[in-house]
Amino acid sequence: MGGSACSSPKTTTNKITLTGAGNLIKLLPTGTVFLFQFLNPVFTNNGHCSTINKYLSAILIGISGFSCFFASFTDSYTGSDGQTHYAVVTPKGLWPSTNSDSVDLSAYKLRDGDFVHAFLSLIVFAVVSLLDTNTVRCFYPGFESAEKVLLQVLPPLIGAIASTVFVMFPNSRHGIGYPSSSSDSSQGSEKS
Repeated sequence: MGGSACSSPKTTTNKITLTGAGNLIKLLPTGTVFLFQFLNPVFTNNGHCSTINKYLSAILIGISGFSCFFASFTDSYTGSDGQTHYAVVTPKGLWPSTNSDSVDLSAYKLRDGDFVHAFLSLIVFAVVSLLDTNTVRCFYPGFESAEKVLLQVLPPLIGAIASTVFVMFPNSRHGIGYPSSSSDSSQGSEKS
């Protein structure tokens, strides 16, 4: 019984940390986050980095961050063939526009909110990736004791800020890496 009493505060802290990180991860493309969480322990050698591990991890963080940013400029639609198609958002609409005879792709134009979402996705991913235990141990091991406080404070703070901004700039895009909606064909009218 004495062991469970000692681990109770640590377990509570871990639950708070995971809840805060979990809420932040919902704002990111799932494939990118999964790939990062899967590869980061391998690339960082579980936090025991050599020089090559630092380079590999930095490349992974950079590519994953770009993916989070870029995914905000993608969207999906249901084409005339009944399949879901993904495309890049442009000022004129979606590109490329294959199988789009029944869909007005100009309704999917680039908006100011897309840039806000891209920037916030990048910030959220930076918080998730740079405060990851393996990343901290690899790049700044002396910071590990302060990391516990940041893991408790920073994710909920960034999550609250991002959530507030997402309420002000709602995002109806269902791009690459984000879950699609059952009403993809009706989104065109919502986006204009």
